[in-house]
Amino acid sequence: MKRMKSWLHCWLILALVSQNITWQKLVSNNGLGPGCNNGLSQDQRCNSKGNGVKAQHFRTGHKQDHTKLCVNKVLNNKQGVKHIGTAIKNIAHFLEDTEVNESTSLSFNNSVAFLHKPKGRFKGLEFYASENEVMTGKSVPNCKVRVQLPRELDAGSENSIVFHMLTWPEANWTIREASAELYESRLFGLSVRCKNISGLQERVNITLAVTVNDTQMPCCVFLNYSTNDFSTDGCLTLWEPGQRNIICSCDHLTYFGVLMVSSASLSQTDLQILTYITLIGCSLSLFALIITVLLFIANRKVRADISMKVHINLAIALILLNLHFLPSQTVAASSSTELCFYMAVSLHYSLLATFSWMALEGLHLYLLLVRVFNIYIRKYLLKLSLVGWGLPAVIVALVVIIDRSSYGRIPLDSSNPNSTQICYIGNTTLKMVTTVGVFGLVFLFNVTMLGVTVRQVVSLHQSKKFGQSDSNRAKKDICTLLGVTALLGITWGLVFFSFGYLTTPGLYLFCILNSLQGLFIFLWFVMSLRRNGQQSTTSVTPSTNT
Repeated sequence: MKRMKSWLHCWLILALVSQNITWQKLVSNNGLGPGCNNGLSQDQRCNSKGNGVKAQHFRTGHKQDHTKLCVNKVLNNKQGVKHIGTAIKNIAHFLEDTEVNESTSLSFNNSVAFLHKPKGRFKGLEFYASENEVMTGKSVPNCKVRVQLPRELDAGSENSIVFHMLTWPEANWTIREASAELYESRLFGLSVRCKNISGLQERVNITLAVTVNDTQMPCCVFLNYSTNDFSTDGCLTLWEPGQRNIICSCDHLTYFGVLMVSSASLSQTDLQILTYITLIGCSLSLFALIITVLLFIANRKVRADISMKVHINLAIALILLNLHFLPSQTVAASSSTELCFYMAVSLHYSLLATFSWMALEGLHLYLLLVRVFNIYIRKYLLKLSLVGWGLPAVIVALVVIIDRSSYGRIPLDSSNPNSTQICYIGNTTLKMVTTVGVFGLVFLFNVTMLGVTVRQVVSLHQSKKFGQSDSNRAKKDICTLLGVTALLGITWGLVFFSFGYLTTPGLYLFCILNSLQGLFIFLWFVMSLRRNGQQSTTSVTPSTNT
């Protein structure tokens, strides 16, 4: 029996020593250095209480001086840190395990921490922090941030609440947005010892003062430890242009920050002007397209023209697009989830239908200009309609099946989550594939068809017709090319060229030309009616004289 006890004792010592060596290697690789190790993983630290003799061996509490020493080692050894996310996570563990009996502030190099041990039932907590001081209940001089923790945290006497405001300018943050930067290189860490806080109904609110110029938008984010990148999941940015304070309202605890996202030199004034241009242009296009459809219905000869029927299908698709786009902001502001879902699905469908009929316009143009002779396609218009209206329906149905929740309210400006919302598809991947991807294919095809049209016009220009002046022919050629450009939706391709210094003028051109596309189609339709009328008059006159 004594041999058994001696063997167990030696085994326990060996296990403790080997585990301590492993931890030392782990933290040393992350820039903490020797002497700054917990000896335990997070689960072991949190499960050690109440285990008798084992709890004595696995003591986890740190003295405050020891914590300062270890945290400063990480902050000073910046070049030795291979992964910043892991280093910050280790700092959070040291702060959580620091022994405190009451609210305590700790100052480090470029950072300050606040440790709070709840007494009795937790009823929420509010505190203010400056560069070197944290205080509960009232503000401090040169206050940088105000933190409000909800009652839902339910922290007990064994759950120390930790706040850490960290400034690390030398950190090599990974930021996906090339035009974004971490505001003042500062992070705000919040955690509760031995509790994983996420999915809060009562949100954590972090209020801080920011200085924002006209070309930037603040965005609340949190640090993903594993990827060393920032994410907005679970965080809302409560800010309006002109405000000096921003509120980050999040449903979990971790290290938070504010990204200053550049709006590519697009000021709030430009955004407002572009919004008005779009609304006015779409309204004019909607009115002009309705007139176009009525003229088509009223004219019997036009109804017999296959080309006109193709144009009218595109006009109907644009009518649906404008009808669902114009009230989208109003619907998104309402409380009806079902109505917003319908509006988002309909807007997505009508946009895809518009792209489909633009591509079919290009196909029809190819058949008219290239394959002029010996063309007969049975039920031609029916087949075009199946593709033009059916293919978008299939794509939208697949999106609904894959992720129905992707349809809903999304910010009109993706760089500013607090901007005006519309009802549309919010899943970035699905949106890129089903809209940008589809239009990219349509744009390449229609640009090719536009090139074919230009070639045909040039060839006709070389073979001059008798009695037709150069100026009249040039006017007709220009009108033909402009009309074909509107029908093929070539101007939609301006979005691919709106970057860098071209962003502001490119977006102005995009909004003006595309919002007025319906008006251009109406003018093309009226000119076609006039040309057909002149041709019919010319054909009737000689026969009468004969």
